[in-house]
Amino acid sequence: MNNTTPIIKNTICAGRKYVPIVDGCRVHFNFQTWKLQGNQRILLDDNRKMGKKTPMILVLGHKFMLRVWEDIVKMMSVGEIAGFKVTQELVFNYPFVSKKLRDNGNDVKDRHSCTMKLHTEGLGYHDLDEYMSNPCDLEFIIEMLKVEQPHEFEKEMWQYPTEELLDLVPRLKEKGNKLYAQKLYDKAEKAYYEAISICEKLQNSERKCDPEWISLNQIKLPILLNYVQCQLIKGEYYSVIVHCNTILEHDKDNEKALYRRGKAHIGAWNPSAAEEDFQRLKAINPSLSAVADKELENLKLLVKQKEEQERNALRKLFDNSKTS
Repeated sequence: MNNTTPIIKNTICAGRKYVPIVDGCRVHFNFQTWKLQGNQRILLDDNRKMGKKTPMILVLGHKFMLRVWEDIVKMMSVGEIAGFKVTQELVFNYPFVSKKLRDNGNDVKDRHSCTMKLHTEGLGYHDLDEYMSNPCDLEFIIEMLKVEQPHEFEKEMWQYPTEELLDLVPRLKEKGNKLYAQKLYDKAEKAYYEAISICEKLQNSERKCDPEWISLNQIKLPILLNYVQCQLIKGEYYSVIVHCNTILEHDKDNEKALYRRGKAHIGAWNPSAAEEDFQRLKAINPSLSAVADKELENLKLLVKQKEEQERNALRKLFDNSKTS
């Protein structure tokens, strides 16, 4: 390959439509990766044979590990198939990209590539270790399937600049509220979770005692309460208890958190803890006594039923032992 030309394109099949591809676009493509060793072409990867066999999806302008792929796809049109021979200097980190794609496709979660482990165990794939030891030029065969402009798809959280993330929180909360009103609890829970994740991501940049952290926490806690309500409806009692504990750490008299934790304690069958929460709710806000008393009466009934079931089980066990 000509050292003065780092990328050489060879069109295999012309495209059917030209779409401007710029930073912010999302491209979908199939790819094959071939090692070029002397006169040999050796297949390294084919996304149609990797893991879930889905196309590669790349959002441009977000510092993808293999920058040359961004340059390559910008040379293509939709429906085009082309080969790109690339000098080894531009693909020195391809083994790490390939490893990540292979691991993700195979749901591998326990392979690491820290420096020490690379020296002792390699990347976990023999052909990639071989390439690391003997680097060479690569050829990528790319089939461009689809190009989406930035306004044509919903961004994932990591694609937003930090300054835009906070603006997204109230929109996600409102989205969750509308879905909850439609009784689409799974979707509502997801929207609330995304809003909470943004708050926590931004909090990670602040100290816990800083006004910015406290302000973010005040935004997050009401959304967490909504998230908890979705989980309570779905019967995820232990998770509800954990999240309500978090809310009550910061707001010890939060009535909704006490009520929902009390309900979750009943579901997880912690009757004494449930009674404690409802009694505290009455003490904090006497106007909620009727609501708390109704739950306490229900709890008494459930305890009585539980005791009766246990007595019947013991009686049956005793009767069986007598007959045997």
